[in-house]
Amino acid sequence: MTDLPLNLTPVEAAELLARPDAPLLIDVREEWEWNEVHIPGALLLPLSQIASRHAELATDRALIMQCRSGGRSGQAALALRAAGRANVANLAGGITDWEAAGLPVTYGE
Repeated sequence: MTDLPLNLTPVEAAELLARPDAPLLIDVREEWEWNEVHIPGALLLPLSQIASRHAELATDRALIMQCRSGGRSGQAALALRAAGRANVANLAGGITDWEAAGLPVTYGE
């Protein structure tokens, strides 16, 4: 997969996530937020843990960072890019815009 732009719309992200070489979708919200609603297939890695746990993320796949509205995930994407991960994007508008676009979410744990 070629380098991702810094920000992706929900539709752009959904198209990439449907590909065989799909990026990993990383939800940087807190666990209680995840338990309320999350995007199917997303992995939970709270923003507060990104600095200490980013080495756990696969380096052979692109990453799409996601939060509620795009602010925290934008910070995470920028931090990962600064740490040398070029193929990282932010889901602009977060799960709020994802759900508003009619894309699938899961409610509850």
